[in-house]
Amino acid sequence: MTTDTITHDEVITRTVGLPSFPSVVTEILASLDDPEANLKVLTNFIAHDPVIAARVLSFANRAAERTRKSSAVRDIYTAISLIGMSHVREIALVSSMSDFVNSVGQESFPSSYWEHSVAVGICAQELAIHIEAPIASDTALIAGLLHDIGQLWLYRFYSERFVVARKHALTQSLGIEIAEREEFCVDHSQIGAWLAEHWELPKSICSAIRHHHQPDSALSDLLVPVVSIAEVISSALDLTGRPENRVTYLSKAACAAIGLTFDNDIQPLFGRIEARSKYANALFASH
Repeated sequence: MTTDTITHDEVITRTVGLPSFPSVVTEILASLDDPEANLKVLTNFIAHDPVIAARVLSFANRAAERTRKSSAVRDIYTAISLIGMSHVREIALVSSMSDFVNSVGQESFPSSYWEHSVAVGICAQELAIHIEAPIASDTALIAGLLHDIGQLWLYRFYSERFVVARKHALTQSLGIEIAEREEFCVDHSQIGAWLAEHWELPKSICSAIRHHHQPDSALSDLLVPVVSIAEVISSALDLTGRPENRVTYLSKAACAAIGLTFDNDIQPLFGRIEARSKYANALFASH
């Protein structure tokens, strides 16, 4: 293993070579507390993206068939009234992030990265809904989608060394973050947090990305344990069938911080997570 250190300055400087982070994500986050403004952001974004518009209308028309509506849904406002703004917002968020990841990772990037990101995003969103802690489910979705964004950066700029670190983690049964620190003196969690700060994402999302492998160090920000536990659940349910889907540690303190107990009441949560993750990965697969 080598010990060349990746610095904050290098990470930020190299973002010049990346596609622009989707502005709709930050706009949606900024307008979550204002439904009227949020609706304006969504409709404007969808109106200028025919692919995402088609996804929204397709989703709405399937819902219309289940409710036996005779006429086809042809406009976004009708789609929102039928399936709800939260579903439309989710489609917009996941679609825009899918396009971003696909453009950053280019054709050679493993599809398992995005499948895992979607699974953790869905887990985080469902956890936020399940627990009583005051966490916006859409914020949890975005944090889950972005939790491993540092790996995408490493693959883009240090592909060969990142693959070496990944293989080392698998063969030695190490956490990927440990293998990365041995190779780069920094791990994807820190790199991801630097990127999130550069993109001016909310502090809670930056913190969740930074601490998702070590949540006990930042439990006061409840999004941290939510994303950390979401990744553990994703691996425990083997949602994407990755070799890395191993459960090595579940923080009891993180569970206590958000009031999560693993009793009979949690089984429906697992069922929703499995169903939604499978559907979302089929609908939003990078291409």
